[in-house]
Amino acid sequence: QVQLVESGGGLVQAGGSLRLSCAASGSIFKIRVAGWYRQAPGKQRDMVAVISSGGNTNYADSVKGRFTISRDNAKNTVYLQMNSLKPEDTAVYYCNAPPHWGKGTLVTVSS
Repeated sequence: QVQLVESGGGLVQAGGSLRLSCAASGSIFKIRVAGWYRQAPGKQRDMVAVISSGGNTNYADSVKGRFTISRDNAKNTVYLQMNSLKPEDTAVYYCNAPPHWGKGTLVTVSS
């Protein structure tokens, strides 16, 4: 069993930055791919960024050049650095290490 706990969400003005963290505990040796997803009110949950155990990354087109995903295997933590935030980035952000999900952290970007 793997537990994922997100932190770092909050309220920020447009153009600002936030860094999300996802700490994994439990049977972490099973983690291969990890990623961040987000769900805005009334919308489906979409992939934001994913990272493999080897460090290969993939991003949604809407966040390319603004967001950076990284992982610290020694700390069992995955990060999402979010820069140049826009109001449309407002959503609950979820950490994912298939098949496990965190409970999410809310990011609100004001205009």
